[in-house]
Amino acid sequence: MIRTYVTFDPRTKMLLLMTMAIFVLGGAGDKLFGAYLPLFCLLPFVFFILVGKWKRAAGYIILYSVFYLLTVFVLPHMTGFIGFILLAFCGIMTRLLPGIMAGTYLMQTTTVSEFSSAMSRMHVTDKLTIPLSVMFRFFPTIADEFRAINDAMRMRDIRFGGKNVDKMIEYRLIPLMVCSAKIGEELNAAAITRGLGGDVKRTNVCRIGFHFQDYIVVLICFIPYVIWIVSMISRLFM
Repeated sequence: MIRTYVTFDPRTKMLLLMTMAIFVLGGAGDKLFGAYLPLFCLLPFVFFILVGKWKRAAGYIILYSVFYLLTVFVLPHMTGFIGFILLAFCGIMTRLLPGIMAGTYLMQTTTVSEFSSAMSRMHVTDKLTIPLSVMFRFFPTIADEFRAINDAMRMRDIRFGGKNVDKMIEYRLIPLMVCSAKIGEELNAAAITRGLGGDVKRTNVCRIGFHFQDYIVVLICFIPYVIWIVSMISRLFM
């Protein structure tokens, strides 16, 4: 769990992730402000800088910049199979990567208690809150297990370029699948033990709320929606 002096409300992070999914990944309003989307995609970079993840922020901005420049200057001159492959890579890195980084920031800087409290304040049903709360613990735990399995397999020389490369699937994938099933059951039991899904309204000791930095990010996120909606309304009356 990453802690920082500059904190954002979980609802602000979820709004950023949803906006990334609609306008960057979904391509809504590309004709209106497609040229300005790269500026919007800088927000995950700024957020990672604020939590001190300099390497991750640098890796993200370098990858995004390289593939964006390829999309603008190289891709229009490419044809054939190579052009198709480059188009696929550029699309993944410029459309999917910003949303992945926004989701990564949300999961690494938000506790389950903060997320549950935010969902409760938005009056979201427990049928949605509980699975998402379990997911917040599931993926980071799976990542830790995967790193541990990798370390153990490297010690046994089960890796690409090693002597036992033919055993990679058996000795890496199967333990990961078993761990995933076990972790899912344990997290589900933990959620029930904590009273999630009970009839009584659940209290929460964590404090969340909007601050000055939240209002800035919310304003930035609302700008594409306003432009998009105004454009659609103007088209109806033209």
